[in-house]
Amino acid sequence: MRASEQEGVYPRPLMCRERWDSLDGIWDFGYDDADAGEREAWFSGLAAGGFDREITVPFPPEAPASGIGETAPHPIVWYRRRIAHDTLVPDAASGGRTLIHFGAVDHRARVWLDGRLVAEHVGGQTPFTADVTDAMRPDADEHVLVVRAEDDPADLSVPRGKQDWQERPHAVWYERTSGIWQSVWTETVPEQHITDLAWIPDPNRGAVAELTLSRRLSGPLTVDIVLSLGDRVLAETSRVTTGRRIRIDVEIPALRNGIDREALWWSPDSPTLVDARVTVRDPAAPRSADRVDSYLGLRSASVAGGSFLLNDRPCYVRSVLNQGYRPRTLLANSGTGELRREVELIKEMGFNAVRVHQKAEDPRFLYWADRLGLLVWGETGAAYEFGTDAVELLTREWLDLVRRDRSHPSIVTWVPVNESWGLSDVAREPAQQQYSMALAALTRAVDPTRPVMSNEGWEHTDSDILGVHDYTGEADVLKERYGDATGFAAVLAGRGPQGRVISLRARQTERFDAGEAPLMITEFGGLSLDGGDDDFFYTQTRSAAQYAELLGGLFGELRKSPLVAGFCYTQFMDTAQETNGLLFSDGTPKLPMETIRHIVTGAVEGDGPPPVRDAP
Repeated sequence: MRASEQEGVYPRPLMCRERWDSLDGIWDFGYDDADAGEREAWFSGLAAGGFDREITVPFPPEAPASGIGETAPHPIVWYRRRIAHDTLVPDAASGGRTLIHFGAVDHRARVWLDGRLVAEHVGGQTPFTADVTDAMRPDADEHVLVVRAEDDPADLSVPRGKQDWQERPHAVWYERTSGIWQSVWTETVPEQHITDLAWIPDPNRGAVAELTLSRRLSGPLTVDIVLSLGDRVLAETSRVTTGRRIRIDVEIPALRNGIDREALWWSPDSPTLVDARVTVRDPAAPRSADRVDSYLGLRSASVAGGSFLLNDRPCYVRSVLNQGYRPRTLLANSGTGELRREVELIKEMGFNAVRVHQKAEDPRFLYWADRLGLLVWGETGAAYEFGTDAVELLTREWLDLVRRDRSHPSIVTWVPVNESWGLSDVAREPAQQQYSMALAALTRAVDPTRPVMSNEGWEHTDSDILGVHDYTGEADVLKERYGDATGFAAVLAGRGPQGRVISLRARQTERFDAGEAPLMITEFGGLSLDGGDDDFFYTQTRSAAQYAELLGGLFGELRKSPLVAGFCYTQFMDTAQETNGLLFSDGTPKLPMETIRHIVTGAVEGDGPPPVRDAP
């Protein structure tokens, strides 16, 4: 089954295998507030007292969908799942290895199978794999999988994003997400198999495939790559390798024609995905071959001349902020259908981009962005203090996320830092400035193919886009600030719209002046429609008509600006106490969808948005 035919069901859509089983569903569960579980050998799977309730994985225990819905802080939690032997080893004669994959466990995880430690992992948003082959009890009909997750809400060095460190949500922070919050699944693979696969597209030539194999080679292996579009084979290549890490150039002859090549390019208006099948085989042992199905999008993302460029052409970015927190599942989601619908709604509103805010979203969301055509700014959750531990934890997790997501064509910008969160003193502390620049440089070293933000919103040190956050509720103020070069020069020279300096280094300002770092208003709006006293918003409106008028004015002034290369509206949907979404928390639009689309995109002359009248 090709990757594009799995319709976003397989949890790792860029590297699919046909034989796999989901381990999502009902697990045994227990809290370990006294940190007694390891002393009492809960990992053996036999400690009945520790697992005193059930949970539905992959929903965190704080989420109603988990069946628990307990939001009080519990730093340590345990999971247990009994798995039939035939699930872990579906074909006893096939040999090979049995793997269990975890999409994300927040924050520190230890994993045992049949009482043997098989994996340890740090990083609440990043995937990891346990090879359980050698841990399985011989001749057992079932096996016991145990997971211990530790996530201390009081440890501000841990990347947490919008998860609150206080007992109750406040301001713009939400309920915590602990433990398993993305899918768990198992698959069997040959002894020698692919552990990582990445694509580096060249829309004028083809792509580079980068593969990593599971172990040192005892002899040469052959790597076969087939790229296709529907039934049409675009390219085939084979390479003999003697090393674990392989880099293969795959030329697509159809791209030689400068006219025809555009039909193969990926963009929001034409999200063409090229199917890829990669096989690693030993010619002397054909039954041991490993085959994965993947896909790629042929596109480039860059900045120049004061514009964001997609496939070397100016692309005006119309983006919306999406928190990725959902009422019943919190950081998790109810499945691929919900993720697809979010992408569809964002596009129906007239946006061509989304900024997933303070989290790394489920890879299946990125699949639907790839498939349906939605640009994504890839972000991560911030820590809330600066120090050696925070630097190490965030850097490791961020680089792992870039590695996980770098082959998604939808991701066009990297955002490792937002609004100086975790770098609160960056304006005056050289060490924090160096870290901001180092994160940007490290990101470019791992992936030199996309723009990178050194900080998002203000206090830039080395950003490829000059992102400015401006939450004024007055359209005339936006016109004054961004209507001409003089107005924005005053913004750049002063404290900035939110009271923070926009650029901390002369080189950053020079890059903007030279057109090397285009200006985008990367957070604005924050309008609430009849929000309550305990809600968070930036500007309150009391009627649909007032809401539509103010919304239209803000979007209109930014679109008219000759300086602004794009924008990001806050936000997609009301989320917990933040009531500044274009949708209510149940997904109901606050205005008719056609009105929202007109406001976002700008009405064609003579075809303005339908008038909005308040209900009698």
